[in-house]
Amino acid sequence: MRLGRVASPDGVAFVSIEGDGSDAVVREIAEHPFGNPTFTGRSWPLADVRLLAPILASKVICIGKNYAAHAAEMGGPAPADPVIFMKPSTSIQSPNAPIILPPSSSQVDYEGELAIVIGRPCKDVPAAKAAEVILGYTVANDVTARDQQRHDGQWTRAKGYDTFCPLGPWIETSLDPSDLEIVTEVDGVEKQRSRTSLLLHDIPKLIEWVTTVMTLLPGDVILTGTPEGVGPLQAGQTVSVTVSGIGTLSNPVAAKR
Repeated sequence: MRLGRVASPDGVAFVSIEGDGSDAVVREIAEHPFGNPTFTGRSWPLADVRLLAPILASKVICIGKNYAAHAAEMGGPAPADPVIFMKPSTSIQSPNAPIILPPSSSQVDYEGELAIVIGRPCKDVPAAKAAEVILGYTVANDVTARDQQRHDGQWTRAKGYDTFCPLGPWIETSLDPSDLEIVTEVDGVEKQRSRTSLLLHDIPKLIEWVTTVMTLLPGDVILTGTPEGVGPLQAGQTVSVTVSGIGTLSNPVAAKR
């Protein structure tokens, strides 16, 4: 099932997206997408609604340097254990909505990633049972003020600006995440290409590691890490991240007014 969130003619709603291309239709979910969702009976052509970030997360947990080649390009060895940092829920941005460049930064980078969406409250989940707590997967862009990341020595400011966590276009609930292709393009020019099979710490390990530290709630998001090829964005550009089996997340880039 493809789960999303849309602004429809009748307001904001969680939906199921059915069909492809010009024939795609969204069916309104009565309350929330967790468990066995029920439907209101209302539906609209996908072309008549606006896709929003597909989930409202209480927190976004991110994994740093989870591809060896990216760790190398950042100038250090790959960490032996997953490195956790967080982005605020207010950094989440919708598909096709702008990434806003803060005037305090001279280098804002894209980082295309696969994201996990949690489906139920969970704590201390063993890797062998990680699949039981996952609602599905979506596409993310871990936008980063790289100059501030280097300056601060920790990552909260650099990762935490409003609009710095685009998510979408929807959540795929039936997907094997073990070997998905990730491609990032800026104005149609390829910048990143890799596969999730190259993750240093796989998804079951990440679920186990994170839930040892904190309780995850339905809708919480884990960004699994970006491959090599990160680089800067400029106002007027469009950045697109595609994950095979899910789709493409595109966002224009704009300077703060």
